[in-house]
Amino acid sequence: AAGGTGAAGGTGEDRVQVTRRAQLRYDGTDTTLTVELAEPDAMRHAFEERHRATYSFTLDRPVVVEALSVEATGITAPPDLSALAPYTGASRAPRAVRLHTGGAWRDVPLHDREALPPGETVPGPAIITEAGATTVVDDGWRAAATDDGHLLMERTAVTQSSEADTQADPVLLEVFNNLFMSIAEQMGARLESTAQSVNIKERLDFSCALFDPDGNLVANAPHIPVHLGSMGTSVKEVVRRRGSAMRPGDSYAVNDPYHGGTHLPDVTVITPVFDTDDASDTHGEPRILFHVASRGHHAEIGGIAPGSMPALSRTIEEEGVLFDNWLLADDGRLREEETRRLLTEAPYPSRNPDTNLADLRAQIAANRKGVDEVRRMIAEFGLDVVQAYMRHVQDNAEEAVRRVIDALDDGEYAYETDSGAVIRVGVRVDRAERRATIDFTGTSARLATNFNAPLAVVDAAVLYVFRTLVADDIPLNDGCLRPLDIVVPPGSMLAPEPPAAVVAGNVETSQAITGALYAALRVQAEGSGTMNNVTFGNERHQYYETVASGSGAGDGFPGADVVQTHMTNSRLTDPEILEWRLPVRLEEFAVRRGSGGTGRWRGGDGAVRRIRFLEPMTVSTLSQHRRVPPYGMAGGAPGALGANRVERADGSVTDLGASGSADVGPGDVLVIETPGGGGYGRPSPDTHQAGEEIDDLRAF
Repeated sequence: AAGGTGAAGGTGEDRVQVTRRAQLRYDGTDTTLTVELAEPDAMRHAFEERHRATYSFTLDRPVVVEALSVEATGITAPPDLSALAPYTGASRAPRAVRLHTGGAWRDVPLHDREALPPGETVPGPAIITEAGATTVVDDGWRAAATDDGHLLMERTAVTQSSEADTQADPVLLEVFNNLFMSIAEQMGARLESTAQSVNIKERLDFSCALFDPDGNLVANAPHIPVHLGSMGTSVKEVVRRRGSAMRPGDSYAVNDPYHGGTHLPDVTVITPVFDTDDASDTHGEPRILFHVASRGHHAEIGGIAPGSMPALSRTIEEEGVLFDNWLLADDGRLREEETRRLLTEAPYPSRNPDTNLADLRAQIAANRKGVDEVRRMIAEFGLDVVQAYMRHVQDNAEEAVRRVIDALDDGEYAYETDSGAVIRVGVRVDRAERRATIDFTGTSARLATNFNAPLAVVDAAVLYVFRTLVADDIPLNDGCLRPLDIVVPPGSMLAPEPPAAVVAGNVETSQAITGALYAALRVQAEGSGTMNNVTFGNERHQYYETVASGSGAGDGFPGADVVQTHMTNSRLTDPEILEWRLPVRLEEFAVRRGSGGTGRWRGGDGAVRRIRFLEPMTVSTLSQHRRVPPYGMAGGAPGALGANRVERADGSVTDLGASGSADVGPGDVLVIETPGGGGYGRPSPDTHQAGEEIDDLRAF
């Protein structure tokens, strides 16, 4: 490469810097990493080092050169900034002013920026003023005036943590609330960017969270509530069974509902955060400081129906592949072949193990981001302070829930599902102890269907409901559960035993538990009470989605139209992506006008969704409120019932009921009509006018 040699600002060949790079990836994967172009062995070594640093594992696969690039950069002389320096040659001695610093008022020097010659340093504490800015130099810092007119701030002493630093401070509590949540959010961003499946990458059906060494939830990102409240059970199960056998570089996968999971499509990847990555560290045994975990809904994990959400499963085996405390990565090496065998040799194996493995790699990468951010936080604040605030944020959440309990009254409700099964809940408040008991005694026994819900799902629903009653902006964590005693009768549909099927328990029964609790507490009308689960696929394609519906109204507010409610928080795939990745056409997705319940405050309207198939597939639905409508409250009317059907190309119609399965062919159309939310309050004479105004706003 060569550059010009003309006037000032040009470049000659001796002032051109050429950089040659290679984009490499493992064979069979999509993600590339960039390294400097060199001999093949050197590039592979650099690639694997970077892959391990980014994703925490390497693969036993060939490395492919995806692309080569050459970049030529012309190097120009640096500009002379000295003329812009604010120093005027004036000589003015600083004067003393009062500044609150280090926890006390102190006399500190006030400097004029124009009087600071190049090379002058100002130790803190001090203040430097100029026409457009005021700079406060804290204790332990100094400011230096550079030759080109900049003011360079340098740390001269690192503040050491002390016993006082570990005491709960309101400002630092808010800082750490957001720091902990930020780590989970950054994990989610990494997972979204590296995942392969539509369900995780586009629908964002995943959750990430941070846990203490015992597996208690510390903080989460605002992802999927049913995931977040139940992930701690998965972490605790791994901690209980692995204990001291865990080592740096290890990651574990869990989806077994009877050993820490909720239902099989939700695979949780757990990575312990050690104080060192070196298992042979001479300073002693590596110590676990935190755990990070990511849960992703795999749209295909095996089972009797494509999409792994079978409507008719009767045992856990029929729902897919079980990950029971599975060692996914061992000392930084992804156990790819072993995991592939697990996925393909089960009684009902996965139809798409390549995508499973790609998403599992993305989950490990997300966890690696969490590990790095936790260590960065510890380096900034010190381990003792971070661990102290790990406890403080949970203590703060506990106190916030106790304040909610102070204002609650006893209540009970019997929630009937479409199958006739009943979830019965009683809430008893102990004001003296500032505790509440949530008792599900009287709930129906284990079901022959797949609407059984593991205990982790019950915990998640209770945690979600009580967190929504807290007005403070706090992260969802295990502190919220400390003042709550949850009673679930053994052998009930909320505490099933193997081999009971549970795939609908995580998505549908969780919504029913939430609805029962809101009714018992008399908080708001029901928000459709279902996730409206839809799966379809064949041997080549598998897809899963939850279809939004109407939310319930409450005292002083109407419900929202077409929104994911309560225990779900995923989004629908963009139509362009849906039609590009799958042989379907989205014909309609619209508001189902008038489906929200009437009342002083109206429930939100549900949706109508029509999907036309272009090749043979199997369709399955799991839903509720196709027989029993979502309840209204305080005199408000219930929301409209939902409906699921297939309109055949020959003009016939197949009713799928609440939960059903059907084979479809080219030209057949799946129609989902989701329920509306319940209304709140008895209609008053001016309710009709208010409703019209709300409709006008919705239309606008």
